[in-house]
Amino acid sequence: MSFLRKTIPMLGALGRQHQHLKTVVGALPTSSRQYSSDPANDYANFPGAKAPFVSQLKLNLPEDYAPIPIYRVMDRDGFIADETQDPQLSREVVEKMFRDMLLLNTMDKILYESQRQGRISFYMTNFGEEASHIGSAAALEMRDLIYGQYREAGVLVWRGFRIDQFIDQCYGNVDDLGRGKQMPVHYGSRELNFVTISSPLSTQMPQAVGAAYAMKMKKGNDACVVCYFGEGAASEGDAHAAFNFAATLGCPVILFCRNNGFAISTPSHEQYKGDGIAGRGPMGYGIATIRVDGTDVFAVYNAMKMAREYVLKENKPVVFEALAYRVSHHSTSDDSTAYRSPEEIEVWNSVDNPISKLKRYMVHKGWFDEAEETAFIKDVRKKVLKQIAVSEKKLKPNWREMFEGVYAEMPEHLVEQRKELEKHLEAHKEHYPLKNFKQ
Repeated sequence: MSFLRKTIPMLGALGRQHQHLKTVVGALPTSSRQYSSDPANDYANFPGAKAPFVSQLKLNLPEDYAPIPIYRVMDRDGFIADETQDPQLSREVVEKMFRDMLLLNTMDKILYESQRQGRISFYMTNFGEEASHIGSAAALEMRDLIYGQYREAGVLVWRGFRIDQFIDQCYGNVDDLGRGKQMPVHYGSRELNFVTISSPLSTQMPQAVGAAYAMKMKKGNDACVVCYFGEGAASEGDAHAAFNFAATLGCPVILFCRNNGFAISTPSHEQYKGDGIAGRGPMGYGIATIRVDGTDVFAVYNAMKMAREYVLKENKPVVFEALAYRVSHHSTSDDSTAYRSPEEIEVWNSVDNPISKLKRYMVHKGWFDEAEETAFIKDVRKKVLKQIAVSEKKLKPNWREMFEGVYAEMPEHLVEQRKELEKHLEAHKEHYPLKNFKQ
């Protein structure tokens, strides 16, 4: 009886629904009701997706789709593969690209050794990725806003960040623009429109999209946002949020992935499946996408020019994947020979090295002078070593500054904490190196 009591109302409801459908179908033209005779390729118009209908069931597999091609301009010998793609940059610009790569490379070697000597706490080099920094930076305008991860020092070099600013930040002294509040290599510059780097992966990605949305709202906006991140960061939840908001809100942001093959010690084939990071753009999020050879400074330059023009004209994002190889250890906390062979590293450090590739191009053009290169590297080494000697002797910022710089008016709990620390230091000052801090 209980089953019947539940079933009878249900059958009544189904009957009413059937009668309603008959009424609706009867109101439609005959041609609209002939579903069985419709062609198999007619197009669906669901709110969630627009796609053709098919009458044969098929599982869509990753291998059914061709990988997104990798754009390049130069081959590994420095020759232009297609003359129509030569950016026709002046000798002056190409020489600046080359010098900036050399400066970054030379500074990296010395500061890496500085950490090994115990003079700074941490460092990350940029070996193998110099072209993605310099090529992208050269294609942008100074008014474009940069959100970096932690391996984009070349962007700052191109924009004019000085050797003393790099080294003061690594030493966290009184002249550090970050006031000693960040780890080494966490640079930032309001003057150069480079937002201070954060340690946690991908936190900068939704922030960058938000900044781009704010720019979009400005009348007559002529600037975009470029957000750099690694393929490892693309596995974080913040990356999904950034991609999705950038697409649905239509933001002028270039989401620049430096796919260097390794997320610390995890190789890319263990980090993700599918067609790299570029593969997520068109189908995954509906975002225009470019994939380039990240060891080719001209390919990165041309692609960034196109990406910038697109995001400003269309007010839509671009996913930009620069494929390269992280020649260096992940950081001074890593030994990459534990998970890859020295022979593999050497191939990428010689045959497919970005600096070597550009040098070969300059040789073909008659623009390279070995004596000038040697003199330039020697001069940079001298400046970096001299600055280290100066920076390490500078005082640290006043310790009270650790409580400042977040709120316009310091909240009561921070005021209390500062008072407690003042009392503690006064009582135990002999145990602290207060003379090393600005008073």
